Amino acid sequence: MSPTAATATAPIPAAAPTRPAGRPGPVIAAVAATGSPRAANGLALTEQVADQELLLPGALRDLLVALHRAIEPERRARLAARRERQAFFDACGLPDFRTDTAHIREGDWKVAPIPRALQDRRVEITGPTDPKMAINALNSGAQCYMADFEDSTAPTWSNVLGGQRTMAAAVDGSLAFDADNGKQYRLRPYEERAVLIVRPRGWHLDEKHVRVDGQPIAGGLFDMAVFAWHNARTLMANDRGPYFYLPKLQSMEEAALWETALSQVEQALGLPHGQMKVTVLIETLPAVFEMDEILHALRDRIVGLNCGRWDYIFSYLKTFRSHADRVLPERGQVTMTQPFLKAYSELLIRTCHRRGAHAMGGMAAQIPIANDPEANAQALARVRADKLREVTAGHDGTWVAHPALIPVARAIFDEHMPTPNQHHVLRQDVQVGRDDLIRPSEGSITLAGFENNVEVCVRYMAAWLDGNGCVPIHWLMEDAATAEIARAQLWQWLHHSDPRGCQADGSPVYLDDGTTIDFDLFERTLAALPGRLGDTIHLPGGARIGEATALLDQLTRACQFIDFLTLPAYARLS
Repeated sequence: MSPTAATATAPIPAAAPTRPAGRPGPVIAAVAATGSPRAANGLALTEQVADQELLLPGALRDLLVALHRAIEPERRARLAARRERQAFFDACGLPDFRTDTAHIREGDWKVAPIPRALQDRRVEITGPTDPKMAINALNSGAQCYMADFEDSTAPTWSNVLGGQRTMAAAVDGSLAFDADNGKQYRLRPYEERAVLIVRPRGWHLDEKHVRVDGQPIAGGLFDMAVFAWHNARTLMANDRGPYFYLPKLQSMEEAALWETALSQVEQALGLPHGQMKVTVLIETLPAVFEMDEILHALRDRIVGLNCGRWDYIFSYLKTFRSHADRVLPERGQVTMTQPFLKAYSELLIRTCHRRGAHAMGGMAAQIPIANDPEANAQALARVRADKLREVTAGHDGTWVAHPALIPVARAIFDEHMPTPNQHHVLRQDVQVGRDDLIRPSEGSITLAGFENNVEVCVRYMAAWLDGNGCVPIHWLMEDAATAEIARAQLWQWLHHSDPRGCQADGSPVYLDDGTTIDFDLFERTLAALPGRLGDTIHLPGGARIGEATALLDQLTRACQFIDFLTLPAYARLS
């Protein structure tokens, strides 16, 4: 069934920002418009949760089938291309700018005009898609809220569908949450809410609960299509649109695949071409060499690129996992002042502004430090310095993980960016080459840094396995990206340093006190972790600490570096 035929009944009714009590919202109305829910030919759901028939009516299932059949062969080809490219890097190859796309980089072109709702994005807040978080983020005073189905969400079936339910209620204005302590959470008036942007999952992630022709559908394809189906017309009626953050892209071909998918959904829903807008996270090392090409592939709908710095650091580690000369220091020292990260952010600014797109800054993961005013003041000073660096470099906005940081970030951007954005800051002074983007980092590794990596990995994975993808640890909001850095560093340090490691070349890696990093140190650190954590009953996912510890041990000892920790963890997710 073609995408157009699948939705000829126009299942998403236009609606005001809020609706009268008792009137069905877009999810209920979608079912009413298409008749009783039915199973689409070729699609099977492997798990049942409440309301899933309302969220996945028959015509939407038909659309998902059509999308999967159109997109899946090329998705698999793109994932195979990733593996081939990584094999080249593992053989000591280095990434570089493409010669076959020089005409795109050298050409004189711009992306389509940016809609009014996305002109000013000076402060964006990010977080998972549960009702309380969504209400707090939409009411926070930030310009935009990125609702995250990816790094901040553990994709249980109930979390995935619950997130879509939350998004539909947020869009139609009916979202509410009553806490156990009696506190009520309600949305502010429409004009006072942050603009909603949804981050679907990356191309590498499956949605195992939805199978088409026996294959799992791509998680990101599912996230995008379901959100657009339920909310596109309501958003358009209120001068918004389905807006997305696209993660983990590595090439222009992957961007072009998103263009194909988005265009098919627009056609199916009767939307104008380019109505659905996107911002792309530049959070992989290969992608930094194709920023012009990615913008060009999505030029009818892209509004910006974002410095997804935590995943970018992880990608640097993963890309150079076999390169002994590019072992990074502990993650606390890998800041945006490191030369390779400074080059990345400045090239992104220059590239975006040349093409008429936003150049978004990165995440401040800090959360308020309770009961320690001095430590909290020091942490906020670091946030201010980071945001000052971003705005003076030419970024058009930034990310925060906690509402308390919004006034901190906004004050810096308001002072130094009186205009809605800084597209006029062209940064023609920036001259960045291949070597600048891959320059090795300077720094050290402390015992505390090593132990912290182990703790963060175990605690985050335990929470993730328990269904929580966003976890505060030591006053930082940790998600999959920051846990991946910690996990990748452990693997890199150990396998290059210990003679028993799979990358050992006779060049040990040392702690700053002269101790050799080896698997004995890793074993001692794992063994000491229960004493370090104390009573885990009150920790997120505390009951799964043992399982997470075993998984970290397995991932760290494996000779083959596992591309994403969430891939083996997904099979254990409950």
